[in-house]
Amino acid sequence: MELQQLRYFVSAVEVGSFTRAARACYVAQPSLSQQIRKLEDELGQRLFERLARSVRLTPAGQAFYERAAAILAAVAEARETIAESANFEKGEIRFGVIPTVAPYLVPGLLRAFARSFRQARVAVHEDFTEETVRGCLTGEIDLGIVALPANEARLTVEPLFSEELLLAVPKGHPLEAKRQVTLDDLTHERFVLLSAVHCLGTQIVSFCERAGCVPAVSCKSAQLLTVQELVALGQGVSLIPRMAAQTDRSKRVHYRPLTGKKPSRTLAMIWHRHRYQSPLVRSFIETIRAEVKKGPAQKERTAAAAQA
Repeated sequence: MELQQLRYFVSAVEVGSFTRAARACYVAQPSLSQQIRKLEDELGQRLFERLARSVRLTPAGQAFYERAAAILAAVAEARETIAESANFEKGEIRFGVIPTVAPYLVPGLLRAFARSFRQARVAVHEDFTEETVRGCLTGEIDLGIVALPANEARLTVEPLFSEELLLAVPKGHPLEAKRQVTLDDLTHERFVLLSAVHCLGTQIVSFCERAGCVPAVSCKSAQLLTVQELVALGQGVSLIPRMAAQTDRSKRVHYRPLTGKKPSRTLAMIWHRHRYQSPLVRSFIETIRAEVKKGPAQKERTAAAAQA
């Protein structure tokens, strides 16, 4: 049994295809298939069910994957430990984050991390939840921040905090002066929402429908800032994450919490549970945990002090 065979096998599991695994491993697809067949012959078990355009693990393959991934992680850790012993603080972290979080959370995280690790580089990959999860699984990124749920057994999922979604209405809207606003008050309102490629847009629709309010969507956008601008122009109302509302200094949109069951989302860190994490990546994770514990008020004071 060779390490290269284990790498081919694990790659095929993580991308779900021999063709894509061969591309990721920079090897011809017949060569990869041949090495995996040799591995199966040595083990005396079929590891994959070959389907038309993909592959699926057999029960034996599932059991073997856990051990193969752990072996590769241990080898990577041994190599990285030697490589990093010269200078722990140098290196690159590949950090994935969804677009509805990146502008509001990432700048503070990078400032805090740079105070202790000035020679390190954080490469930010801003993308949708599906791509951030895929990047963690394939090793393209070291860790990510997404909104739950993130249902993938190969990932470690660590919830960070829950964030309320606030009602956003244009200035002068009748709901601005109403003492209490519930979802029932929004039944006849037009909504401006993020498009379905964003998990937040889908979550808002699901929340409204569970509460018996089917949103009449008048506009959809790929950008949260555009949603806020359309609300300001009177194109409809929306539900906006609190962190986005707190950064809106235009004074053209009024934000307020809903009364009753409050819509919210939970943000979480994710990373591949079998993949080796360098000391630098682990330090970045600790920085994220520390910054989240500070809370919004403390983080605003820290940012203001940094700009002074």
